[in-house]
Amino acid sequence: MKLRWKSATALLGTALFAATLAFTATAFGKDLRFAHVYEMKTPYHEAALMAAEELEEKTAGRYTMKVFPASSLGKEEAISEAISLGTIDIIYIDCGFASRSFGPIGISEYPFTMRGYKHWKAYTESELFAELTEGYKEATGGATVAAVTYYGARQVTANKPILTPEDMKGLKIRVPNAASYALFPQALGASPTPMAFSGVYRALQQNVVDAQENPLLTIQSEKLYEVQSDINLTAHITNSLITVVSGSTLEKMDAADRKILIDALKSSARWASDQIVQAETDLVAWFRNKGIAVNEVDRAPFAAAVKPYLLAEDMRWPPEIFERLQAIPDAP
Repeated sequence: MKLRWKSATALLGTALFAATLAFTATAFGKDLRFAHVYEMKTPYHEAALMAAEELEEKTAGRYTMKVFPASSLGKEEAISEAISLGTIDIIYIDCGFASRSFGPIGISEYPFTMRGYKHWKAYTESELFAELTEGYKEATGGATVAAVTYYGARQVTANKPILTPEDMKGLKIRVPNAASYALFPQALGASPTPMAFSGVYRALQQNVVDAQENPLLTIQSEKLYEVQSDINLTAHITNSLITVVSGSTLEKMDAADRKILIDALKSSARWASDQIVQAETDLVAWFRNKGIAVNEVDRAPFAAAVKPYLLAEDMRWPPEIFERLQAIPDAP
């Protein structure tokens, strides 16, 4: 009887040990969770799925990653908090949202800090960007920027051409509720009108506002061209998404698996960026074929009007950060 009792105990101990190992593997991030707020039809979601596939393949199944799109695990504030707690492993957030934790990283979300895609690309590969992401990591207690994705240049739509700064004067323009978006119209004598995005189409249709600004892909997908006659290529803000990995997740991975994860996130971000760049090029012709006026704009006078505000002492970065950014040469 004693012998049987010992045998049963040994079996129970083995079972408990196996259960503990299974729990530990999950707690240490074997099954990673990637959350974001973007719809399934976007290149950003496709890129996340690509990264998940690459991670599983190259770790021979040691790691899997489930992607939760369309705010299914919460809006940006909730998923950012979850990254800090380690309950979500990976997220997309925009640099403007990240600046709530570390102000200087939001500089790229301000008007005319970027000259265009090639300047943006060079910046994201620069020492300055590396310093800013390290500052973000320190401010958040370990949240690590693993990759950055081009989100697109924001363009002004209206029912008239916007070719000079004077054309902006008095214009009532819808903007997201953030200082970076309001600065552009304020500097040019327009009236920025913060409004939830869900109400923009109707507000334009009913002339509650005269204009709005968004990347070309958004203008197309939300059919804003139906209620605006002109798309003006001001490219006044270049938006980015950063891919952030929880510090606790990275700490629990060995060096080889960490590299596989980071490489997968970087390669998928490059793919998504290329998709957006190509789409922006193709959409100019697409809009013109729809009978929409797509107006080329000399950005220099607009940038000159905004620059004094970017160098003001109350900005969220010291002036030398702006000057270093401007000194970065465009990528080839």
